[in-house]
Amino acid sequence: MPKEFIVAIELGSSKMTGIAGQKNLDGSITVLATVEEDSSSCIRKGVIYNINQTCLCLTNIIKKLKAILKQDIRQVYVGVGGRSIRSIKNVIVKDLPEHTIITQEMINELMDINRNMTYPDQEILDAITQEYKIDSQHQLDPVGIQCSHLEGIFLNILWRRTFYNNINTCFENAHISIAEMYLAPLALADHILTDSEKRAGCMLVDLGADTTTVSVYSKGILRHLSVIPLGGNNITKDITSLQIEEQDAEKMKLKYGKAYTENSNIDPTLNYPIDKDRVVESKKFIEIVEARVEEIVENVWFQVPAEYADKLLGGIILTGGGSNMPEIGRAFKMHTHIDKIRIAKFINQTVNSKDPRYTNHDGTMNTVLGLLAKGNMNCAGDEINTDLFNQDGHTTVNDVHKTPRNPNDTVGTGVVLTAAEKQKAEEEARKKIEEEEEAARKAAEEEAERIKKEKKEKSIFHRGFRFLKKFVEDSISEEE
Repeated sequence: MPKEFIVAIELGSSKMTGIAGQKNLDGSITVLATVEEDSSSCIRKGVIYNINQTCLCLTNIIKKLKAILKQDIRQVYVGVGGRSIRSIKNVIVKDLPEHTIITQEMINELMDINRNMTYPDQEILDAITQEYKIDSQHQLDPVGIQCSHLEGIFLNILWRRTFYNNINTCFENAHISIAEMYLAPLALADHILTDSEKRAGCMLVDLGADTTTVSVYSKGILRHLSVIPLGGNNITKDITSLQIEEQDAEKMKLKYGKAYTENSNIDPTLNYPIDKDRVVESKKFIEIVEARVEEIVENVWFQVPAEYADKLLGGIILTGGGSNMPEIGRAFKMHTHIDKIRIAKFINQTVNSKDPRYTNHDGTMNTVLGLLAKGNMNCAGDEINTDLFNQDGHTTVNDVHKTPRNPNDTVGTGVVLTAAEKQKAEEEARKKIEEEEEAARKAAEEEAERIKKEKKEKSIFHRGFRFLKKFVEDSISEEE
């Protein structure tokens, strides 16, 4: 019997990761397969710029996963991020007659108006309700409250329309159906942050290769989301200014790089070896690394809205590959003056896997694990026949399904939908259901009318037949 599993794909700047796993009854996750493809040639700073190369990476990931799982994959969950994503606050105001009691219909109207907002060259990917202002008070649930002035405060997550179109094109060309598309930073936050951190106010910083993502939470709600086009690769490129090849610069960063070093600990006579013949002064190396780290930290801190800068009681939570740099927490403390720093090396759930990429707990797999944990629909298809020969004795070249796929099975649409499009699709589906129900009602009424008419006709016929029979019997009696 085919097993069920969930498949998620993260579109990262340095690598594209595909993962398949199962959710267990105890809340843990069992990883069944993980594959990676180098995406540096097709995705830059989280944005697809080479569609053909991206399609090839996606196709290779699905093929490799199917080979490991020995099952078809019907749909996948997709995580997106990148520099084109940002948040913008939006307020919808509605003046009401005095002593009006707020209804759910009024709230839905505000949400619809917000979702229909248009932004130049950008689409609303998600709309998050912050709170409602009732006259002069703020409420999370205003239904049933009497007021004359209502404001809906929303946080709209935007992304560039070209990015949206490119993702759709890539998955369509690769013939991969999308079960659901998630914002990678939100999926990550759901499985990295604790409820108390979100309520108290915190900042989640995902230090990636090409980008750094900043998410600010307060009172349990996302208040700000932004992506900075700076990451670990910028540090590597700065090191290349010492006349070092990029590959060697990356190795030196991993071996000697520190986010912060006390001046008293810097030895001006110490040199770091580049290769057999060359060395670089440790002091110069440290200055280059720390300068870029300081720039990244200051840009991260600049993203925090002023109204929340002094309310981050939950502190700063660091994750991603960049959080492994020694003294990174110290660097954030120095430049943000936030003492409470937590480095999240792994997600909150228990993960069962023999793969060292998960047992190492280095933060590099947190996002894709968050996407896997967020998925809730079966992505598994039919089992794949791995026999060398088929029943006719011919060699099997392509994957052969043991049973044909049911055409009525529900799978993803194959494209990513924005929040407005999702709402439109839901409205169209609801309208279609209502039309079908109306058609069924009319058909039932017509059928009932037909049956009633037939009964009436039969009744007339029977009465006529009885009258004729009586007339004949009376005529016979008179003749006798």
